[in-house]
Amino acid sequence: MDATEISYPTQAFINGAWVQADGGATFRVENPSNGEVIAHVPDMGQVETRQAIEAAAAALPIWREKPSLERADVLRRIGQFMMADQERLARLMTLEQGKPLAESRSEIAYGASYFDWFADECRRGYGAIIPGPSDRRLLVIQQPIGVVGAITPWNFPNAMLARKMAAAIAAGCTVVAKPAELTPLSALALAEITQRAGLPKGVFNIVTTNQPALVGKELTHNPIVRKITFTGSTVVGRLLLKQASEHIQKCSMELGGNAPFIVFEDADLDRAVTGALSAKYRNAGQVCIAANRFLVHASVSKLFAEKLAVASAKLKVGDGMEADVSIGPLIDMAAVEKVERHITDAVGRGAKIVIGGKRHGLGRTFFEPTVLIDVSPEALIFHEETFGPIAPIITFNTEEEALKLANATPFGLASYFYTQDVARIFRVSEKLESGMVGANETTISTAIAPFGGVKYSGLGREGSLYGMEEYLEKKYICLGGLG
Repeated sequence: MDATEISYPTQAFINGAWVQADGGATFRVENPSNGEVIAHVPDMGQVETRQAIEAAAAALPIWREKPSLERADVLRRIGQFMMADQERLARLMTLEQGKPLAESRSEIAYGASYFDWFADECRRGYGAIIPGPSDRRLLVIQQPIGVVGAITPWNFPNAMLARKMAAAIAAGCTVVAKPAELTPLSALALAEITQRAGLPKGVFNIVTTNQPALVGKELTHNPIVRKITFTGSTVVGRLLLKQASEHIQKCSMELGGNAPFIVFEDADLDRAVTGALSAKYRNAGQVCIAANRFLVHASVSKLFAEKLAVASAKLKVGDGMEADVSIGPLIDMAAVEKVERHITDAVGRGAKIVIGGKRHGLGRTFFEPTVLIDVSPEALIFHEETFGPIAPIITFNTEEEALKLANATPFGLASYFYTQDVARIFRVSEKLESGMVGANETTISTAIAPFGGVKYSGLGREGSLYGMEEYLEKKYICLGGLG
């Protein structure tokens, strides 16, 4: 399937219909690999967002009363249709986002796994009967929270939306989604699949926009919306939380990260390097749980850096549609400039470039995989999320020092470490201040485990049996006169 042969919708999706912005305004979607315009999509604002919210509200009474087995059937069909259409969806994602095609295929499978998981979980919204006085029965039931506003990022345009909407519609909620303006096409393609799978009109709606602040304001200021779920930067998350406080909307926030990657003196270095390649360079480092700071024991730091540099040099940079490409482009020039700023600052503080360190010869937003050594804990790269293909190595001498460095950040999304000491695995896992920990493993995201962070990295959890609870309200019922 050639890129020019990929078919995809380019209109927004409201109340089961494909629609344009009221005034006909559109904005461009570009391929980050070559700058070509691949689509024009509706540039919507508050009016259209309100229409989508009203459609979701109208669909809510019927959908929330739908038996869980019927909701499960629809969810399962969505996942099945995604996998049947995996190649087209993957190529569309690479076209608009830039990641290597192999990664896009994996993301489609990952996104589909949430529909499969929540197809089963929607039958398990269990309540409780609490022991009470003999003449009463104290019941707790769980009910869908209502209309959900979902705001998703550009780096995983299918999976982040799938993770949110699968849980929400499984719980009996309806959804108004705003995909990132850089990558709206994958979301629209998912809407097309929900339509084919038989999801009733109004249950899932997509508003496309190049004015995210206007749409976000409507989602947080409209009292019909009872839940906001957001994946993105801590700066924007903080703003949404303030706005959502006006109507006391329940919020889930999956925000920025600054993940440490610790290599202890007893680590299997080859295994650690393999994990580092995945944790650092997947999606060109544009991953919220990407390893951002490499903390390596002084006794093995030189060898680890050499091995990582050799492995990094073998990674092919290029257009994600090409065979064997490991690293695609960064999303835009602002991302390149941030990577360069972090490298310049680190070198200015004494760091040395082992490999990479500059824009790739392909030009545009392609950047070389980079390994830095002798990085200072005072460097910007230690304190800010880079979102790029840089592996900065900082040395330590004791476990206590490693933990102090790892936790020296207001963020706490993911952490990774490598050791062969079983006691240390438990000790370090419990002391790391993050919502997720990978011990001798970096592939930690899965539909069956809770995804989320602590501190400035967010609120709530997605995926797993806990993920659906974010979209349910507990109601207590006291039955009297039974004695």
